[in-house]
Amino acid sequence: MILNLKIFRYDPGKDEEPYYQNFEVDADPMDRLLDCLNKIRWEQDPSLSFRMSCGHGICGSDGMRVNGISALPCQKLVKDFKEGEEILIEPLAVFKVVKDLIVDMGTFFERYYSVRPYLITKSPPPEKERLQSIEERQKFEDATRCILCACCTASCPINQVKETANYIGPAALVRSYRYLFDSRDEGHDERLALLEHKDGVWGCKTKWWCTKVCPKQIPITMEIATTKKSIYDITKKTK
Repeated sequence: MILNLKIFRYDPGKDEEPYYQNFEVDADPMDRLLDCLNKIRWEQDPSLSFRMSCGHGICGSDGMRVNGISALPCQKLVKDFKEGEEILIEPLAVFKVVKDLIVDMGTFFERYYSVRPYLITKSPPPEKERLQSIEERQKFEDATRCILCACCTASCPINQVKETANYIGPAALVRSYRYLFDSRDEGHDERLALLEHKDGVWGCKTKWWCTKVCPKQIPITMEIATTKKSIYDITKKTK
């Protein structure tokens, strides 16, 4: 099966402007799009640059745009495309391009760490592990699936507007949700305070793109809405 990949190319060290380059790849229908990119790098152009690690939708490192939609090429099968169809491959939006399909994730992780993505505990540690029930675990189970691929953040229209570009983004809010509703965490109010501003949870305008593109099918928009409600309920009690 022949695929035609139109790939974004840009090397800041030698290119004045980005450009697109077409490659033909003979692939098996059960190959993944990531396999096609590897074939190009191995057999046609070793300078093609992109990130990958596990190749199985676990590490999240190969996030990019496929036909304009943020996705993981390791999850896209060749059989789901038409033979001869031109497939557009581009780097994730919002982020600065380092080279070809590789983007600078520095700001993404700065915002991720700003929500203190770890358990906050104030009481002395128990002799063994901190236990919780199955029901308590289920409250944040979906959020634990996040692999920090940044597909949600790159797709969010709020992050794509200059005036709201400082919005911390859905990935950071999903991780904060994971700890906000963890029964073992003792920093609930402190954590909410980190989110209660225009570039925090209130930056979300409920556009749903984050949920649509999430490769792990996390209900991101609903989790952000639940965080907003938690802030609202606390504010209501203090009035």
